[in-house]
Amino acid sequence: MTLRPLYLMLLLAGGSAHAMSAGEYVAKAGDCTACHTAPGGKELAGGMKFPTPVGDIYATNITPDKQQGIGSYSFEEFDRAMRQGVAKDGHRLYPAMPYTSYAKMSEQDMRALYDYLMHEVPAQDTANRESDISWPMSMRWPLAVWNTLFHEDQTYQPDSKQSAQWNRGAYLVQGLGHCGSCHTPRGWAMQEQGLDNQSPEFLSGAELDGWYAPSLRGLKPDDVVALLKSGRSRHAAVAGPMSDVVAHSTQYLSDDDLKAIAQYVHSLEIEAPKPVATMAASSASMASGGQTYAMYCSTCHGNKGEGSDNVIPALAGNLSVTAENPLTALRVVLEGAHTPVTQHATAIVMPGYGWVLNDQKTADLMSYLRGSWGNQAAPVTAEQVRDAWKRTK
Repeated sequence: MTLRPLYLMLLLAGGSAHAMSAGEYVAKAGDCTACHTAPGGKELAGGMKFPTPVGDIYATNITPDKQQGIGSYSFEEFDRAMRQGVAKDGHRLYPAMPYTSYAKMSEQDMRALYDYLMHEVPAQDTANRESDISWPMSMRWPLAVWNTLFHEDQTYQPDSKQSAQWNRGAYLVQGLGHCGSCHTPRGWAMQEQGLDNQSPEFLSGAELDGWYAPSLRGLKPDDVVALLKSGRSRHAAVAGPMSDVVAHSTQYLSDDDLKAIAQYVHSLEIEAPKPVATMAASSASMASGGQTYAMYCSTCHGNKGEGSDNVIPALAGNLSVTAENPLTALRVVLEGAHTPVTQHATAIVMPGYGWVLNDQKTADLMSYLRGSWGNQAAPVTAEQVRDAWKRTK
């Protein structure tokens, strides 16, 4: 039986809009829900698992419950946790909590966020879960040294040479939005290798938690606005964890703030393109991949990878397809993907094909996608497919 690809249109409403307080808007911009709400758990009650090289850690309860949450925090204690990564009782937070970015928040936004969490969020008595990091790596005192080496505890300083819109975008990207947490490569101590536009590494793309977050530098403003607002642009769509970011955070930002973010990332210089890979996929691999594409992919993505404007992402020129690290595109092929349900768009679901394609067939398909229609990226191996499978567990 020939299996044809099927994109499912989920005709679901994105939720009715409501007037947000200043603090709720800050919480949306900071994407608090995505990290502090476990799947199936109560909102902001913690429990979300974050794998790290030394073990798993779990987000904490940030509702105003006085025993399990932050209800007993004064503003000064809350501010210290957000800017310096030090909890009320003095223990240090792992920098998976992006206090290195939140340190750039204005006092006005910090106070608005505190008021929102204390007075508008329902208290939940969900107990916090201890990390799964074994001793001696579980010791917290070395984090003070880490802060000395890598943390800059300073609010965002506007660049007088740039426009108000550019500075607003920089504030949101570097600070509240903490975009570098996923899109900036990490160093030997898991520190972000750049915290702002002064570093060429900032937002240049990185692998994190089994996904590859592509470079944001130099992206077209219209595409950025559309992707952050609805999860889709004319020729592209978000996948993986970024779908949650759009669902919980960026879809709620004002058009002015989305345009500011877009202007800022567009202004970042793009690294000179790397030489085209000299190793091309074999003719047998390209032929096999082409057959698989014709059978499972072309109905939706088109014979030339052109996609369908604002509905099905194009594969020709697709940054995830042609990225040096093909991990995200591989996981989409294996597991499938979906765009978020938002106030601005219905969701589209792509089924996964890992159940019907073996490792070599998947590698051939990916090599075909990365070497067709003007795409010039290195072929993919069966070993890379097997590695991607491990990331899905």
